[in-house]
Amino acid sequence: MEQVAERDRSAAQFEKMTKTPIPKLIVKLGIPTTVSMLVTHVYNMVDTFFVGKLGTSASGATGIVFGFMAILQAVGFMLGQGAGSLISRRLGKKDVSSAGVYASTSFFLALLSGFLIEILGLCFLEPMLKMLGSTDTILPYARQYVFYILLASPFMVASFVMNNVLRFEGKAAYAMCGLMAGAVLNMGCDPLFMFVFDMGIAGAGLATALSQCVSFCILLFMFLSGKTQSRLSIRSVTRDLPQLWNLVATGLPALLRQGMSSVATMLLNHCAGEFGDPAVAAMSIVNRITMLIFAVGLGVGQGFQPVCGFNYGAGKYRRVRSAYRFTLALAMVLLGSFALAGLLCAPWAVRVFRDDDEVVRIGTLALRLQCAALFFQPLMVMTNMLLQSTGKKLQAAFTALLRSGLYFIPILLVLVRLQGLFGVQAAQPIADVFAFLTALPIVAWFFTKLPKEDAEAEQSGA
Repeated sequence: MEQVAERDRSAAQFEKMTKTPIPKLIVKLGIPTTVSMLVTHVYNMVDTFFVGKLGTSASGATGIVFGFMAILQAVGFMLGQGAGSLISRRLGKKDVSSAGVYASTSFFLALLSGFLIEILGLCFLEPMLKMLGSTDTILPYARQYVFYILLASPFMVASFVMNNVLRFEGKAAYAMCGLMAGAVLNMGCDPLFMFVFDMGIAGAGLATALSQCVSFCILLFMFLSGKTQSRLSIRSVTRDLPQLWNLVATGLPALLRQGMSSVATMLLNHCAGEFGDPAVAAMSIVNRITMLIFAVGLGVGQGFQPVCGFNYGAGKYRRVRSAYRFTLALAMVLLGSFALAGLLCAPWAVRVFRDDDEVVRIGTLALRLQCAALFFQPLMVMTNMLLQSTGKKLQAAFTALLRSGLYFIPILLVLVRLQGLFGVQAAQPIADVFAFLTALPIVAWFFTKLPKEDAEAEQSGA
């Protein structure tokens, strides 16, 4: 009886993902992911807001710890998006058992990876923070802030995996519940721990760690209670090397994208540190604000990924084309609107987080430049998601490296030498423009190669 019910649920999910009109399906899946992304970035900004009340050096610590959290996110997204891409295509082919293998393998690998990061981070705490760009004056704050986050590392990495698997299954609302519960808890605990319990910046770290553990428990419940097609079981973890390689290789673009983001943050902190703590604080604040805006486009794109993977696996290529066009247009409109607001309100937005004239001066120009560059980001990001969701590993890995790696790093190093502080402020926007120009021919190539007719139509024609 239970197996019949499971087959019925699987059939209903397949029907939903391959028959629902594209705009309705993208919006339905995109809203929960967008809300999740926004809430996640809002609570990161709440951390920045409260920590900013402790001083400019404390504000700089948020940028250092953000670089470490990007490492956790890189590992979690590699395993989660690698598994999720494979799962959505397997479910598109109605292969539920393989989906469980990839979900279980990625989950337990995430716990192991997070534990290893925790041990290494605790053993080499100060060298790690200096590598992330901490100055001597920022270091005491960063050390207190990151300690509790290190303790929660296994749960954070595993949460990223579960969140991605839920999204790729088309269960974005379940993923949203876990993330929002943790985010709301974090926003409430920040002032309580920092000021009522007088823990200072360590309270912000403890609030983040507790909120991530709560999110982990809620997301895990979704799997254990049978709300997903992919089941988590230690017995389902594969030891087959080709399957493991397929999982890692498919998720590699996410690792490169997030990993390069972490490296870029470290390098940016080092370069900004040459101009003092106000520059580090300003760039940390600007990055938080622009990531909040970018979260809108990213959330819409994450609604696109399961639609793309399911329909590509099912051979419904016309729906893949339609989904890409609709998502790109929607992301352009949404990001463009928020970017215009950021251009107009830049000084006020920076001052909200740190009422320091030097921080505001540096941050205002950087924020306006990055908001202007937001118009170039949707095509680049949607192209990367398209390639990863359809299993184009090499092309997806290359596009993942563009924004924060192949272009940003050399541009930053050259511009800082030639233009000083302006190079720090302008490097990312310039890199975004070059990444956009590179992504254009790649996406044109993909759609040239994609069959114009659905697999079913081609078979019936034959």
